[in-house]
Amino acid sequence: MSGGGPPAAIPGGDLPAAIPGAGPGDRPTLRLRENGEPGDGASHEPDAPHDAQASEAPDDPPRYAPEWLRLREDADAAARAHGLLDPLRVRLANLPTRAGGLVVHDLGCGTGSMGRWLAPLLDGAQHWVLHDRDPYLLHFAAVASPRSAADGSRVTVETRRGEIARLTADALAGASLVTASALLDVLTAREVDALAAACAGAGCAALLTLSVAGRVDLTPAHPLDAEIADAFNDHQRRSGLLGPDAVGVAADAFAVHGATVRTQPSPWRLGPDDAELTTQWLRGWVGAAVEQRPELRESAARYLAMRLASCATGELRVVVHHTDLLALCRPTGGTS
Repeated sequence: MSGGGPPAAIPGGDLPAAIPGAGPGDRPTLRLRENGEPGDGASHEPDAPHDAQASEAPDDPPRYAPEWLRLREDADAAARAHGLLDPLRVRLANLPTRAGGLVVHDLGCGTGSMGRWLAPLLDGAQHWVLHDRDPYLLHFAAVASPRSAADGSRVTVETRRGEIARLTADALAGASLVTASALLDVLTAREVDALAAACAGAGCAALLTLSVAGRVDLTPAHPLDAEIADAFNDHQRRSGLLGPDAVGVAADAFAVHGATVRTQPSPWRLGPDDAELTTQWLRGWVGAAVEQRPELRESAARYLAMRLASCATGELRVVVHHTDLLALCRPTGGTS
């Protein structure tokens, strides 16, 4: 894969190392915390190739191969819960008319896949504010952003480089909607509450997609499936990150701040046509499990080899479960 190369091997075995910043519900493109805080650097999820040569200075953002984000974009688009779009459209249609149309803040935008998916599904003029820590990915997202909405109205973009874990209501002033993909599971409970408070303070809706649910179904089944999944889930929770508990914590946080919350499943369904994505996902998933539980190394190496062989022959099917969350916060000065 371009931009980052294949996952590095764990010394003493044939397994890939867990690569910070990505996974079945990855958030590979932004550093969420200041240096020195727990979890600094990126998420603990594996899978996305990381270009170590692209970021040499300690304060530079981590850079991840946009090839990984391209590889998963179609699977993400197919997985996102379309059932949440109708209540979102109703909410947006009932907002006061503003010059320039809807204002959408996309947090941790990466290469801009959320905008490419959502903007053409919404009517009306839109202005997207793309947030990320990596200037290279921000440039890519801006260049590749859609130019028209579902009804042909104009879509414009701007970029903002910086941290999002401490986003405030002031930073979201005037926002109609906040979006993100695979973000909640790499936040702490405190950060999720701060995000909910910021959205509530700004009176905007939030559509937060593709948070990992902690469940993976592989066909054909194997006795090690559950143990690898449990170890991976424990890996995601390191340093206080929420991992597969994120959606429940976020739903409670938004509800406490007065929002109406809806959730729907948004699973990846990977088959023979997704072999390249499945291969990279498998390597990161198993690598993270072994990093969490080194005693699994030998059995996991055999497991991974078997799974990769099944993937190459088109026999493997994988369902990676995610959940999408829509929070309809009370508009400022009114009711939801």
